Parts: sequence; C-alpha cells; structure tokens
Amino acid sequence: MRAMKQFSDNQLHIQDVVLAPSQGSFFYDDQLAIREGRESDGFLYVGEPSTPGFTSIRVPAGAVSVGLVLSDHHVVWGDMVSVQYSGAGGRDPLFDTNRVIRQTQDALIPRLLGKPVTSFKSLCKEVLSTGFDTRLPLAIEYGVSQAVLRAVAYKNRQTMARTICSEFDLPLAHKRIPLYAQSGDNREINVDKMILKSVDILPHGLINSREKFGEKGRTFREFARWVKKRIQTIGAPDYHPRLHFDVYGWVGFEFENDPIQIADFIARVAEELRPFPLNIECPADFGEFQSQIEGSARIVDELDRLGSTAQIVADEYCNTLEEIKAFVDASAAHIVQVKMPDVGSLVDSIEAVLYAKRHNMGAYVGGTCAETDQSAIASTHVAFATQADMLLAKPGMGVDEGLSIVGNEQNRLIALSQVKSVTSGIFN
Repeated sequence: MRAMKQFSDNQLHIQDVVLAPSQGSFFYDDQLAIREGRESDGFLYVGEPSTPGFTSIRVPAGAVSVGLVLSDHHVVWGDMVSVQYSGAGGRDPLFDTNRVIRQTQDALIPRLLGKPVTSFKSLCKEVLSTGFDTRLPLAIEYGVSQAVLRAVAYKNRQTMARTICSEFDLPLAHKRIPLYAQSGDNREINVDKMILKSVDILPHGLINSREKFGEKGRTFREFARWVKKRIQTIGAPDYHPRLHFDVYGWVGFEFENDPIQIADFIARVAEELRPFPLNIECPADFGEFQSQIEGSARIVDELDRLGSTAQIVADEYCNTLEEIKAFVDASAAHIVQVKMPDVGSLVDSIEAVLYAKRHNMGAYVGGTCAETDQSAIASTHVAFATQADMLLAKPGMGVDEGLSIVGNEQNRLIALSQVKSVTSGIFN
C-alpha cells in the first residue's frame, strides 16, 4: 500500500488512488470473425478468433474502476472500459485488465498524487497529455477523466453538467436529449420494449453479418419494415420515433463499396420507412481512415443529390477527437458518433460534440453496451451539458437497464435545471 500524501493547507488535493478490477455490462466481440461468418452456438460463437488479442470470439467485458481519494477523505470514481468491437475500425486493442492496472500504476498514479483539485479541463490535460511519448490507452483516459470531473464537481458543490458548462463557457443546459436504445440480437422482444417505453430513436438492430443483412439487403429491409409496422401496431398514437440501424458496413459489402449504389439503396429504404425518419450507421467500411472519409463523403453527396432525407452516421475510423474533426471537415456524415471510450478523455468528447455543432453537423454521444453505470452517468452529463443531438441509452443490451441509468439521470438534471433555488445539485 502506498503512503498517502499529507497536506498542511486547506486546498482539496488527490491524496491517494485506488484501482479495482471490475466488469463491463456486456462482452467484447471479435467483429472481424463475426463478419467472416462464424456460426453461433447459443450465446457463443464457434471457431477461432481473427482479431489480435482475442482468445475467443466473445469474451466478458473487463473494466477497471479508478477511485480518487481526496484530502477530505471523500472518494470519487471513474471506470476504464473499452468498446464491444475492440480492435476494429482503427480502435485500441482488446482491453486487458491486468495490463491496464499496471499502466495506470506506472504512468498515471504518480502524476495524480498530490494534484490540487482545481479545473477539470486543465487537470485532465495536465495528467493525461503531458510528458508521454505515446498516448495512453484511451480506456485509461476515459476512466480517469470521469473521476477528475466528479472530483471538481464535488469540490464546487455542483453537478458534473454544471461544471462542464462553466469550464467550457456554455449556457446552462435545460433541454432534454433524445435517447437512442440498442436491441442486440434479441431484436423483436427488445423492439417491443422500446416502443412500449416510447424511446426516441430505435432500434440499432445489430446488422453485423451477411445472414442479418441478406442478399442485396433483403433480410435487413424485411426487418426494417417489420419495425415500422410494429410501431404503428403497438405504439402510442402520437409516437413518432426516428429509426436508426447500424449495418456495420454491410450495404457496402453487398454493393461493391460503390457510393452511388449504396446511396440508392439507402434512399429506397428511407422511402419504405416513411413517415419515420431514417439514420444508417456505418453503411460501408472502406478499410482505412482516409478511404473511409472519402467514400463516406461521396455517399452523403449522392444522398443529397437524390433529395433523400436519410442521414448517415459515422462510426468506424471516426474515433479520436482529431478523426472526428476530419469527418466533420470533409462532410463525411450527417451525424458523427462521439464514441466515448474510443475518444478517450471526456475533455476530448466535449470538444468533439461542440466542434460538430459549430459546423452544423449532428453530434451523437455514444459509447458501447460494454460500459458501466459510472461511465454511462458521466456520459449523460456530457451530452446534457453540450446539448448533443442524441444520447445512447447504455450500458447493456437489455434496453431496460440503459434507459433506466441514462434516462433517469437526465430526468434528474432536467428537474434540477428548473428549480431556481438549486445552485449545487447532485455529485454523481
């Protein structure tokens, strides 16, 4: 056990750092192996993995909780975790709990100990960005920045959202952010849950294999039309959600990655799903960063030429703040996903949302089913403070848990924003 730092003044400091091995709320999956057609056996996939680092195609999601022990003995937490499809689309390799703990102990804990709790933005940039030859795993940045934000919010006796608004010179937020739920493989049951709970944006659909997409997209189109009919059958009369499908590049795989054919297919699906607006996430995977930007921009241009209302959502190869900015600058999407564990520090996620909004592009505060309650709550404050266009209900694949964690936290923030006598709020 390390000796805790002692201080003679009254300024709040980080006195100790605690690490706890934890669990994510779902699994890490080898996207390449699934794309190659590995068969499922119950909840498992059969066969050898294809992505380096995976010992099997599906492995339980690991996480590491990082606790900052403050000099008044209060403890704040953040969770280091990666995304379901680690190692794909230009992302960091598979999360390894033991390696992450070692790297945090060696590189970060000495930097954190003794630091005064002052500014969230400056403390994150000082601890995470200065003096390293290479960038730390983004999962580490993600968890540590959550804990730092909680520490500064606690010191200031205010919510994390209010702290973000203050440090980034944003007006105090009050508008509700539309929630987006994801179905996982249990599509039909989970779509019913989403409709009964009047989710704003649904269903994700997990169209991650040729079997689910079908020849020239027939299986996908049947499912999309079923979702539309189901909404009209069991949804409330005034329920009018946006339909959002993640197709993991399969439109491109079936149409030779030809932007004209891809856009034509998407436009036809959008017409079939009227009156519900359509988002298509990752319609094509062009194999690397620059090709992804150029190909995606051509799809966007062609959809605009066709006069389609469908919107393209960037995901693959759109990970870090710099990559997100490049997609925005190239108009390579209508909406960029700020996939928070892949972005790293919450500071970068906030700046990514604000950059997209300044350039009139939609900003989706996303993440992964593999996250935790702690990271999901921090994400909610980021989305609410920046007034993003949509927010993923996470973690997990069961719909209910993500809607409860993220939705309830947002409702608390909205309630607090409407009470003039409240100046501090909650310190999640």
